Order: sequence, then C-alpha cells, then structure tokens
Amino acid sequence: MAPEVDKSSFSVQQETSMGVLISQQPRSSAVFIAQVSLRILAILLALAAISVIVTDTQTITLFGFQLKSRYSYSSAFRFLLGADAVLCVSSALSLIFLYGLYLKRSEPETESQLPKFFFLFVHDTVLLVLVVAGCAAASAIGYVGRRGEPHMTWQAVCKQVPKFCNKMMVGLLLSYMAFFAYFLLTLLSAHRLMTRSTHWAQLRPTQSQNSSH
Repeated sequence: MAPEVDKSSFSVQQETSMGVLISQQPRSSAVFIAQVSLRILAILLALAAISVIVTDTQTITLFGFQLKSRYSYSSAFRFLLGADAVLCVSSALSLIFLYGLYLKRSEPETESQLPKFFFLFVHDTVLLVLVVAGCAAASAIGYVGRRGEPHMTWQAVCKQVPKFCNKMMVGLLLSYMAFFAYFLLTLLSAHRLMTRSTHWAQLRPTQSQNSSH
C-alpha cells in the first residue's frame, strides 16, 4: 500500500515559501532605491570635489619671486583626486550592475545570485577604503599646511596662500561626504547579503521537503 502524502502540509509549506518571496519584493524595491540614490549622491559629491580641487590655484609674490600653488604639486592631493575619479567611474558602472541585479530579471531571485550580492559588497568596501585613504592623506598634508610642525621646522604655508587652502578644504569636505555615502552603502550591501543568505538558508529545508514529496 502506497504511503499517504500529507497534501495539506505540502500546500502550507508551499504557500509559506511563496509568501516569503512575495513579502521580499517591496523590500527589494526599497533597497534598490536606496542603493541607486546613495550611488548617485556619491558620484555628484565626488564630481564636485574633483572640480573644486582641479580649479584650485593661487599665485603669490614672495621676495620678488612668483610662487604658484596647485593640487598637482602635492602627491596627497593627486591621490585624493584619483580616488574621487575612481569612485565616480566605478559607481557609474555599479549602477548598470544594479539594474541587472534588481530590475532586469526574467526569473525570480535564486540562491545562485548570492555571489553577485557578495561582489557588490566587496566593490563598495574597496571604494570605501580607497576614498578614506585619499581623504586621510590629504587631511594630513592640510593639517601641516595650516598648523605647521614646529618640531620639524615646517612652516604653516596656508598663511601665505589662504585662498588655496580654503578651497582645498572645501574639496576635502566634499570627498569626506562621498566617503560617508559609501559608508552607508557598505552597511546596506552587508545587510542585504546577510539577509539574503539567511533567507535562503531558511528556505533550503522547505525546498528539500517539497522535492522529497
């Protein structure tokens, strides 16, 4: 005699799985909007920082000699500019990746997409570290330029070129704001990765029971 299949239990498990998948859809839309908004904000802030840094220049006359201050004369400021430029390009490319990950899907989300969420997390983490490194390097040079270093007999050059230093500080603040945008993005990507992993770990026993039936 063939064993009797508990159809009611099977239907309840199937409805539960479908309910979990349906409840995730509005949350996915909210996460997508937050991801896109923060990336666009980071791009705009980095572009503004680049425009401020590139156009920052001041020429003074000291002891009959003309001295010109530019970002390109400092390796730290060049590094900050490069970090902002990489952030802009990478963020624009990640928007295309997000579109394919969240919107352009012909089939429901599956466990095989977890590596894509992990790649997005790694991408955001790398950019976060890159930008904060550029900001830290520029902050160190900016501090010495404003305060000097008496123990090393380094003079505070910002007294001679205040316009250059003030404008560079604006560019640095914009870069820090882009960093904070990517800090939120990294938290969001990590949360998304963890919730997706937990979600599929919970569904795996249900799916194995359904396949056995």
